[in-house]
Amino acid sequence: MSGPTRSADGPFPVTVEAGKAYFWCACGRSARQPFCDGTHAGSGMNPVRYQAQEDKTLYFCGCKATAKPPFCDGSHKA
Repeated sequence: MSGPTRSADGPFPVTVEAGKAYFWCACGRSARQPFCDGTHAGSGMNPVRYQAQEDKTLYFCGCKATAKPPFCDGSHKA
């Protein structure tokens, strides 16, 4: 198992909908960034589920180095 692949140099702004579940790609392999498309199979990594409580814009991590998955914590700047 290797670490995640960096998929972007910054966060992905996403307008989430209340009540909807989102599955953030933790491995970086997905073609549907920042969300999972199943390509993590065999990587030893799994997507992170997020259940939206309200309609709003959130910033999902693109560098895959965040300490607060699935959200950006500024790790891409380091």
